[in-house]
Amino acid sequence: MERRTTTIMGTAVLGALVLVFDYTLKFSGWKIPFPWFPTLKLDFTGIPIVLSLFMYGLPSGTTTSSIAFLAILLRSGDLIGASMKAIAEFSTVLGMAPFINKTGRIGKPMSIALGLVLRVVAMSLFNLVVLPIFYSAYYPTFLAVVLFFPLLGAFNIIAGSISIFGGFLIHEALVKRIPSITRTTKK
Repeated sequence: MERRTTTIMGTAVLGALVLVFDYTLKFSGWKIPFPWFPTLKLDFTGIPIVLSLFMYGLPSGTTTSSIAFLAILLRSGDLIGASMKAIAEFSTVLGMAPFINKTGRIGKPMSIALGLVLRVVAMSLFNLVVLPIFYSAYYPTFLAVVLFFPLLGAFNIIAGSISIFGGFLIHEALVKRIPSITRTTKK
């Protein structure tokens, strides 16, 4: 019962941090425009989502991704933008989850690689559907969307790397300083 309470409390705190990051970065203007396509913005809201995966497992990562969706939707009213952010972050933690408990030389690299690959694939597929329907003025054809994929892939690799490596660094720092935090999400 104590583990469940800790998980709920920790997920709530990290979800609140996602909310704080989203609102602070949006209203302070600190979101970083992607150099080759400034409409896309890099931020740090994925770090607490990845951290929730490391500390409490995939259900926590799913919950914090959902909080990111709700925060963006309530802040901007943009269902598409909120969905894109939530799907991007959720696909990252979903890809990382199978290797999160693996120790040794294979666990961490496979977790990173699979998280990034799943993010790029999920966002490519999502954009393949969404862009021609909702942004037909910019992406009127299937080919226009496909030609956008290399830029979109580069953006998602950079954004996913910020989330993953930020989460890894904070988790490793917590493991070193707080003995009760484990290196895995095992119970």
